[in-house]
Amino acid sequence: MKKIILLMVLAGAVLFFGYAYRFNLLVMEQFQGRPWELPARIYARPLEIYKGLALSPDILEKELRLMGYRKLDTARTLSNPGSYSRRGGVFDLFCRSFDFGDEKLPGRRIRLTIKEGRVAGLRSQDGFSEKELERLDPVLMGSFYPSSMEDRVLVSLDQTPDLLSKTIVAMEDRNFYTHYGIDLKAIFRAILVNLKNRRFSQGASTLTQQLARNFFLSREKTLIRKINEAFMASALELHFSKNEILEAYMNEVYLGQDGERAVHGFGLAADFYFGKPLARLESHEIALLVGMLKGPSAYNPRVNPDKALIRRNTVLTVMADEKLISRTVTENAKAAPLG
Repeated sequence: MKKIILLMVLAGAVLFFGYAYRFNLLVMEQFQGRPWELPARIYARPLEIYKGLALSPDILEKELRLMGYRKLDTARTLSNPGSYSRRGGVFDLFCRSFDFGDEKLPGRRIRLTIKEGRVAGLRSQDGFSEKELERLDPVLMGSFYPSSMEDRVLVSLDQTPDLLSKTIVAMEDRNFYTHYGIDLKAIFRAILVNLKNRRFSQGASTLTQQLARNFFLSREKTLIRKINEAFMASALELHFSKNEILEAYMNEVYLGQDGERAVHGFGLAADFYFGKPLARLESHEIALLVGMLKGPSAYNPRVNPDKALIRRNTVLTVMADEKLISRTVTENAKAAPLG
């Protein structure tokens, strides 16, 4: 009987280590270095504006909206590229920087005046000097990874706000810097909560497990997938630093849809939802994106603004409790609009 038990234990050990070795190889092969290809970006022809051009104010405004420019009340409120204000036929624009190939234009302010269906004035607002020609950044027609129809703007950890990484850890994985891919305390806590509620109401996936699930596995909720997820998370923790894992998570995580394209990563999400780089996000904007991690569709501000607002403010409360932001900043952030 003892020999049978010993053989079973040995067989189990061989299977365990064989299974672990398999996933270790898979992680090393697919995750080593930068695991993302560069996206293909397809732009429309840029809008070239010059004095005398036939152009109506409504058509120009339609073009600006297609380019993702945000309309603000007055020229004084134009603090970020990708915004504009309109008074009749007078437009104040804060143009985005863009590399046209033959010319790289920086972010800049211009004033454009349209009278009787034609451009009557084109000035630089920095010195109000006349301009002969202005090229606006073209409409992005498509940006995707051909193999997966995903979109992404890659960012390194040192390009991201410190507040973002701390908020992600506070909301998604408080023990991120102390566990080895699997948080046993969180698992037992989730089991107790689920037993108490008599339903599956709380998960226990670490950031590393979420990364493994997003990068390697399907989203089906099966025991086999959870086991595979645990092995992969352990392999990731074995070969990569916490900062490398966190950076990969920020670039990989799913944060919504733009038509048929999946929006992955905080870099693209910042541009998609707020029209600004990730480094410029304010506390309420960071809270909104982090809140979407729980359910990108359920807490999408454009689809479910009421739910998104409640979730954002919940995240802001946690940020204040963790002393990541002050109470004054918290209250001001909660009063801010969603987008």
